[in-house]
Amino acid sequence: MKEPSVNVLGGSLEPCSTAPMTGFFRNGCCDTGPMDRGLHTVCATMTAEFLALSKYLGNDLSTPRPEFGFPGLKPGDRWCLCASRFLQAHDEGAAPKVRLAATHQNTLHIVPLEVLQQHATE
Repeated sequence: MKEPSVNVLGGSLEPCSTAPMTGFFRNGCCDTGPMDRGLHTVCATMTAEFLALSKYLGNDLSTPRPEFGFPGLKPGDRWCLCASRFLQAHDEGAAPKVRLAATHQNTLHIVPLEVLQQHATE
Protein backbone atom coordinates (compact mmCIF):
# COMPACT_ATOMS: atom_id res chain seq x y z
CA MET A 1 0.00 0.00 0.00
CA LYS A 2 1.17 3.51 -0.86
CA GLU A 3 2.40 5.79 1.92
CA PRO A 4 0.11 8.77 2.51
CA SER A 5 1.41 11.97 0.94
CA VAL A 6 2.79 14.69 3.20
CA ASN A 7 2.36 18.46 2.86
CA VAL A 8 4.99 21.19 3.36
CA LEU A 9 3.92 21.55 7.00
CA GLY A 10 4.57 17.85 7.74
CA GLY A 11 0.91 16.81 7.92
CA SER A 12 -1.28 14.75 5.61
CA LEU A 13 -1.67 16.25 2.15
CA GLU A 14 -5.15 17.80 1.87
CA PRO A 15 -7.15 18.04 -1.36
CA CYS A 16 -6.61 21.13 -3.51
CA SER A 17 -9.61 21.20 -5.87
CA THR A 18 -12.17 18.89 -7.43
CA ALA A 19 -14.00 21.71 -9.30
CA PRO A 20 -12.05 22.03 -11.48
CA MET A 21 -10.42 18.64 -10.95
CA THR A 22 -6.72 19.27 -10.50
CA GLY A 23 -3.48 17.45 -9.83
CA PHE A 24 -1.03 15.61 -12.05
CA PHE A 25 -3.12 12.48 -11.50
CA ARG A 26 -6.42 14.46 -11.73
CA ASN A 27 -7.42 13.23 -8.28
CA GLY A 28 -7.94 16.66 -6.69
CA CYS A 29 -4.60 16.56 -4.84
CA CYS A 30 -1.19 18.07 -5.64
CA ASP A 31 0.33 14.62 -5.41
CA THR A 32 3.40 13.68 -7.42
CA GLY A 33 5.32 10.69 -8.66
CA PRO A 34 8.13 9.72 -11.04
CA MET A 35 6.04 10.58 -14.14
CA ASP A 36 5.41 14.16 -12.91
CA ARG A 37 8.48 15.84 -14.37
CA GLY A 38 6.94 19.30 -13.84
CA LEU A 39 6.41 18.73 -10.10
CA HIS A 40 2.75 19.90 -10.08
CA THR A 41 2.78 20.21 -6.30
CA VAL A 42 1.79 23.78 -5.33
CA CYS A 43 -1.91 24.25 -4.50
CA ALA A 44 -2.55 27.82 -5.64
CA THR A 45 -5.59 30.06 -6.00
CA MET A 46 -5.55 31.62 -9.45
CA THR A 47 -5.43 35.39 -9.91
CA ALA A 48 -5.88 37.38 -13.12
CA GLU A 49 -2.29 38.58 -12.75
CA PHE A 50 -0.87 35.06 -12.45
CA LEU A 51 -2.99 33.71 -15.32
CA ALA A 52 -1.77 36.57 -17.55
CA LEU A 53 1.87 35.89 -16.60
CA SER A 54 1.49 32.17 -17.23
CA LYS A 55 -0.05 32.82 -20.66
CA TYR A 56 2.74 35.29 -21.49
CA LEU A 57 5.31 32.63 -20.50
CA GLY A 58 3.70 30.12 -22.86
CA ASN A 59 1.39 28.14 -20.58
CA ASP A 60 -2.17 29.34 -21.23
CA LEU A 61 -4.20 28.12 -18.27
CA SER A 62 -7.25 30.31 -18.95
CA THR A 63 -8.35 29.00 -22.36
CA PRO A 64 -10.56 25.88 -22.23
CA ARG A 65 -9.09 22.82 -23.99
CA PRO A 66 -12.01 20.37 -24.10
CA GLU A 67 -9.96 17.84 -26.10
CA PHE A 68 -7.82 17.42 -22.95
CA GLY A 69 -10.75 17.68 -20.53
CA PHE A 70 -9.40 21.07 -19.39
CA PRO A 71 -12.08 23.66 -18.52
CA GLY A 72 -9.78 26.69 -18.49
CA LEU A 73 -9.08 28.46 -15.22
CA LYS A 74 -10.44 31.74 -13.90
CA PRO A 75 -9.47 33.87 -10.90
CA GLY A 76 -10.50 32.11 -7.70
CA ASP A 77 -10.01 28.57 -9.05
CA ARG A 78 -7.52 26.39 -7.19
CA TRP A 79 -4.97 24.47 -9.24
CA CYS A 80 -1.82 22.39 -8.73
CA LEU A 81 0.99 24.46 -10.21
CA CYS A 82 4.48 23.40 -11.17
CA ALA A 83 6.82 24.36 -8.35
CA SER A 84 9.28 26.05 -10.73
CA ARG A 85 6.50 28.16 -12.34
CA PHE A 86 5.32 29.24 -8.88
CA LEU A 87 8.87 30.29 -7.96
CA GLN A 88 9.17 32.17 -11.27
CA ALA A 89 5.88 33.98 -10.56
CA HIS A 90 7.17 34.84 -7.07
CA ASP A 91 10.35 36.29 -8.59
CA GLU A 92 8.20 38.32 -11.03
CA GLY A 93 5.97 39.63 -8.22
CA ALA A 94 2.88 37.79 -9.52
CA ALA A 95 2.70 34.71 -7.29
CA PRO A 96 -0.80 33.47 -6.47
CA LYS A 97 -1.92 32.58 -2.94
CA VAL A 98 -0.96 29.10 -1.73
CA ARG A 99 -2.78 26.56 0.41
CA LEU A 100 0.08 25.06 2.45
CA ALA A 101 -1.87 22.05 3.77
CA ALA A 102 -2.59 21.03 0.14
CA THR A 103 0.95 21.71 -1.17
CA HIS A 104 3.11 18.57 -1.45
CA GLN A 105 6.35 18.40 0.58
CA ASN A 106 8.41 17.77 -2.60
CA THR A 107 7.78 21.43 -3.47
CA LEU A 108 10.47 22.22 -0.89
CA HIS A 109 13.11 20.81 -3.27
CA ILE A 110 12.48 23.91 -5.42
CA VAL A 111 10.64 26.53 -3.35
CA PRO A 112 11.80 27.47 0.16
CA LEU A 113 9.12 27.18 2.87
CA GLU A 114 9.61 30.88 3.72
CA VAL A 115 8.60 31.83 0.15
CA LEU A 116 5.49 29.63 0.32
CA GLN A 117 4.59 31.12 3.70
CA GLN A 118 4.75 34.65 2.24
CA HIS A 119 1.89 33.65 -0.08
CA ALA A 120 -0.07 31.38 2.29
CA THR A 121 -3.85 31.73 2.57
CA GLU A 122 -4.29 29.93 5.90
